[in-house]
Amino acid sequence: MKKNAPGSKKSKQNDATAQYAELLQALKVRFETHMNRHQGLSWDAVQAKLAANTEKLWSLSEMERTGGQPDVVGYDKQTNEFLFYDCSAESPSGRRSICYDREGLESRKEHRPENSAVEMAAAMGIELLTEAQYRELQALGEFDTKTSSWVKTPADVRKLGGALFCDRRFGKVFLYHNGAQSYYGARAFRAALRV
Repeated sequence: MKKNAPGSKKSKQNDATAQYAELLQALKVRFETHMNRHQGLSWDAVQAKLAANTEKLWSLSEMERTGGQPDVVGYDKQTNEFLFYDCSAESPSGRRSICYDREGLESRKEHRPENSAVEMAAAMGIELLTEAQYRELQALGEFDTKTSSWVKTPADVRKLGGALFCDRRFGKVFLYHNGAQSYYGARAFRAALRV
């Protein structure tokens, strides 16, 4: 049997199929390991939704690739969608040292980071968690005990140059503010994806 030439369209499709199979296996193991995050939901239903939404599967692969460890945290009956959040113990390692948004990044005179949370999320097809979603996540476990995560900032706060982030310290979840242009090695962003 003739093998596909490296770099051929067929070869790339086979690579993508293998990567998605690997991702689905990782998601299934995570789903089954953390049933407390999605009581009453079945992996078969989630997998069927993912099979019908390869675009969303790509977004999940990007969440996984950047260290987010996405997992199902709920189901919206009205829209018939499963909700995935980044569930890594600490803020995703592949998304750290970034400003809040493009405007914040461009306002820096020197030492600009390579990217911003808002732009990175948009490119990945995901949304930054809101403060309420971040608190929902924290009700499922203890996250960001050593790191912090940018959260979606209301327009009125952003208009004044600020941006919001959250973390967990001393057994409590805190909401803070910074200039949108700031960035830190221990701060990334957590995101949500509806499938």
